[in-house]
Amino acid sequence: MSLRQMEYFLTVVEEASFTRAAEALHVTQPALSHQIKALEKSVGGALLERMPRGVRLTPMGRAFRPHAERAVRSAAQARRAARAAAGADGGELHVAALHSLAVGVLPDVFAQWRRAHPQVLLRLHEYATPEALQEEVERGTADLAVGPVPADWPGTVMEFGEEELALVVPFDDRFAGRTTVTLPELADRPWVRCAMEPVVHGVRFLDWACERAGFTPRTAVWTEHTSTAVRMAAAGVGVCVAPTHVVRGAVGEDCAVLSPDPAWRRALSVFTRVPPTGAAEAFADLLTATWRDGQPAIH
Repeated sequence: MSLRQMEYFLTVVEEASFTRAAEALHVTQPALSHQIKALEKSVGGALLERMPRGVRLTPMGRAFRPHAERAVRSAAQARRAARAAAGADGGELHVAALHSLAVGVLPDVFAQWRRAHPQVLLRLHEYATPEALQEEVERGTADLAVGPVPADWPGTVMEFGEEELALVVPFDDRFAGRTTVTLPELADRPWVRCAMEPVVHGVRFLDWACERAGFTPRTAVWTEHTSTAVRMAAAGVGVCVAPTHVVRGAVGEDCAVLSPDPAWRRALSVFTRVPPTGAAEAFADLLTATWRDGQPAIH
């Protein structure tokens, strides 16, 4: 069994056709078929079922596929890490992050990185939830991840700061002149909710926090992205919860930002499957320094 055979197998699955896979791989169809048969012989059974119009996975193929994907990604990650560590031209660094951090934190970091390391291409992978982020990094999608501190992570975790969650209201809101507000004071308000809202103890964060404050939040709008929720709140649709750095990234100063009393914060980290070296280590250091220097500052 070879890495090339697994790459061939995955291409056939993706294309659902030996003919199209051979074209994508720039090999002849007989050569591709020979490699797939050799792979099936090595694993002890058929991985693909040849159909009159295409192919489909056998039960053995379905079991084999995720492991092949992980092996191919890990090999690609190893090549990227080696090239980046050597400072090779054309090297790549794959960064995974929550969407909110990609919007509110990473643009300044990426801009500084490009000035310092123009030869290393950055590829950003964005995820809606910490669970999805951790799962994809575990599978080898990226060289490092930026997100909340993961529980029981088997690799390396480097905390670099805290994220503060704020309440967003329009400028003409009756609380707009204040700096803090308690949740019970907002019990009668409609809320703009987001699919990217953190989950605490198995429930969405706002539901958890409002229950502790003695009420159930009344949802006015559900959105997919945090930046959209912030804009909705700024327009007066309802109150929303968002990281302070996302508020600046989404609408700048076009809304009022209130700190909940007591404050809501969570630790942020860079985490990796293996100890970072080369470009990955340099990126983690840059992110930590940028946060420490006040970009973004936490208000």
